[in-house]
Amino acid sequence: MSTTTTIRLPHELKARIVAAAEKAGTTPHALILEAIAEKAEEAERRSDFQELADRRFVALAASGKSIPWSDMRTYLEMRAAGQQPRRPTARKLAR
Repeated sequence: MSTTTTIRLPHELKARIVAAAEKAGTTPHALILEAIAEKAEEAERRSDFQELADRRFVALAASGKSIPWSDMRTYLEMRAAGQQPRRPTARKLAR
């Protein structure tokens, strides 16, 4: 089911949309729908990411444990080089 929503576009933006749609081989309507869908998906991913970051921060604050960046960086560099290093372990943060 679809609904109708009216938006007012500045003439310059409308012309840009028409030109972009022509180059993409689609209609301005389809291009606008795709752009809105992409923006909505981006906002949803950002929100999901923020929620995950918040949960992880709460867990970090509760445990007081973290992996020092130098250890994690070495681990990631070794993984990127195709090695299979042992995962670093979290430890209490120094205060």
